[in-house]
Amino acid sequence: MNARAATFSPLRIIVSANLVQSWRRLRSVGENSRLLTAVIIGFIGGYAWLSYLIFSKSLRFVQRFPGLDTLLTERMIYLLFAFLFFLLVFSNLIISYTNLFRNKETTFLFSLPVPRETIFRWKVIESTVLASWAFLFLIAPLLLAYGRANNAPWHFYIITVFLIALFIVLPAVFGAFAAVALARFLHRRTFQAVLVLCALTTVFLGRWWLKPEPLTDEMLETRVIEVLDRMLSKTRFAQFPLLPSYWVSASVLNYAEGAIRTSVFFALVLLSNALLFGWIAAFAMGSFFYEASSAVHSRGGALAKNIFGKTDLRSVRASLAPSLLERAFRIFVFLRADRRALILKDFRVFWRDTTQWGQSLVLFGLLAVYIINLRHFSHQLNNPFWIDLISYLNLGACSLNLATLTTRFVYPQFSLEGKRIWIVGMAPLGMVRVVIIKFLVSTTASLTITLLLVLGSCYMLRMPWERTVYFSYAVAIMALTLNGLAIGLGVLYPNFKEDNPSKIVSGFGGTFCLVLSFLYILVSVVALGFGAPWARGGTQPLPALLTAWSVFAIISVCIGWIPLKLAIRRVREIEL
Repeated sequence: MNARAATFSPLRIIVSANLVQSWRRLRSVGENSRLLTAVIIGFIGGYAWLSYLIFSKSLRFVQRFPGLDTLLTERMIYLLFAFLFFLLVFSNLIISYTNLFRNKETTFLFSLPVPRETIFRWKVIESTVLASWAFLFLIAPLLLAYGRANNAPWHFYIITVFLIALFIVLPAVFGAFAAVALARFLHRRTFQAVLVLCALTTVFLGRWWLKPEPLTDEMLETRVIEVLDRMLSKTRFAQFPLLPSYWVSASVLNYAEGAIRTSVFFALVLLSNALLFGWIAAFAMGSFFYEASSAVHSRGGALAKNIFGKTDLRSVRASLAPSLLERAFRIFVFLRADRRALILKDFRVFWRDTTQWGQSLVLFGLLAVYIINLRHFSHQLNNPFWIDLISYLNLGACSLNLATLTTRFVYPQFSLEGKRIWIVGMAPLGMVRVVIIKFLVSTTASLTITLLLVLGSCYMLRMPWERTVYFSYAVAIMALTLNGLAIGLGVLYPNFKEDNPSKIVSGFGGTFCLVLSFLYILVSVVALGFGAPWARGGTQPLPALLTAWSVFAIISVCIGWIPLKLAIRRVREIEL
């Protein structure tokens, strides 16, 4: 018993120290910025309430169709948990890889008399929290609305919390196992190349897999259930019995319907797997983790050695020569050398940290799959109302991805300079130009990706050129605004003590940036909807159009230009 207690005491110390540190940081933020804290808390509460209303009304709308409600609701829940399971595995893989092998705290813990198993447990716990909090934030309103719509008893919500807690253990452990295996046997560049290849493969497979089944007139004359089941045939993979998402979905659905024994059976299956793989992660992965960490930190080197252990001069000359990336950046002859060097440095930092771009690669990949498959049913949309609705939904989806991109990547750029910020500040380029260059480069990159998605969706929907230009201009202005907001708040609320972008974004400034971005997108999409010249069949009065455009322009200036202006003023007065 004493040995077991001693084994867990370092973990308790590490966890308690991090909890105390997080609580003190939260208290200091609340005391210094009470208004902004109240805004964030209000936004979180408003999001939860609005999500619950949307899910509740959607479920009650489906229940109006007897015989179809059960099939649609169950398939939706199976499909949602299946997609979230795969996304959680991928997210935990990327975050665990960085947290286990590219984190200064991990290196520091290795120098202490702390068992390897304890370090691995703590890093898995930390990665699970970083990767799963958004999943909990999304799924809670849906399960609450589902329980209320089916008049579930009060203990349904307690059991649901228990099931979700077990469910997030499995993707966390699988992601950590995959991260250790990749670190042990793959080089970092090979891992990045494999990740990009997998993303491209997923896009092409999704284009083929999500192609809807063609329906003939003879099929439509048969029973509606059979036709609907045929239309949903591509979603049957979510009901594969060996998927953990199937266990949690079946347990939740059966418990809400009163089938307690069946629900308990699937809950026990989920519990047994969580205990098994959790035990392996807690007690049997320490040595594998240490070997993988040693392999990661021993790969590469500027000075290669030959078989006799002496330095190879040819390798030294090759390492000092300009790299392929540096030679590629020379094509930007209109940029001065110092500006090219800054852009090259930021690009290398961005590419080396797989966490920074892996998750958004998945998000934009899924959005690209959706837009590519718009052509399969765009010819069935004959009503102008549905075409306009889908076009604005596409604009909102692309804008939300743009907000995620700017908050996740652009906001922490200034803080990632860390303690080396004085080197950038003392350079002839100057801090003001550094901030402006970061803003221009991030705006160009994010606008290019988002504009391609918007143009692709407009093309798939066969929209006229004037509407395509309208949405393109809207996306361009929103890209300028969101990047200005992210850069501005990143300078106004820096965190030079942290080198993990996930933790920088999870702070007060990153949360505030995400809140303002979502509110800006909501107001902008509504204003652009009212300000469209073709709204109400082209009979929209001119004062209404001017009012909508003025609202969009004023809020864009306030959200984007003002934080950027304050940030430039801040860096002019900063003391290094």
